Amino acid sequence: MSKTVPVGVSARHIHLTQEHIEALFGQGYQLTEFKPLSQPGQFAANETVAVIGPKGQFDKVRILGPARPASQLEISRTDSFAIGVKAPVRESGNTEGTPGVKIKGPAGEVELNEGVIVAARHIHFHTSDAEKWGIKDKQMLKVRLSGERGLVLENVIARVSDSFALDMHIDTDEANAAGASNGDTAEIID
Repeated sequence: MSKTVPVGVSARHIHLTQEHIEALFGQGYQLTEFKPLSQPGQFAANETVAVIGPKGQFDKVRILGPARPASQLEISRTDSFAIGVKAPVRESGNTEGTPGVKIKGPAGEVELNEGVIVAARHIHFHTSDAEKWGIKDKQMLKVRLSGERGLVLENVIARVSDSFALDMHIDTDEANAAGASNGDTAEIID
């Protein structure tokens, strides 16, 4: 049985706490939905912020909603060089000891003391999909991306939950190396 999953290419983006949203956009501000994401209840917001590092900055970094318990910037390794931040590869939410950046919005600025990561490649599995394929939460997988520049990715983390929809997330560096795009498919081979 082929274990095929859809591919989602994750460009640089930021997750913010409600406190930081209000500091950047104004008291009581609520994010507005630009478009839904592959994971239920998640969305790309209309709102963007500037992210400022020691060597450079990115304007118009998309905020993903809804608000989170901790603010976190997810960038590619190439992005980390561009702004001068040594972002480690980490699973989302694991930000302890990571570098920070300054975030600028239309109503103010926030200094993050930590929270900048290169997101570890991963596959979201609904519990039923994981059970069907015998995959456990946090299992490391090997995945083949086909195409003109096809490659095999190792150390792909399985993330299993009743609240997830099946989707593989890779960053822009990984997608560019493989010639992969949103909507392509990948095959779990081990």
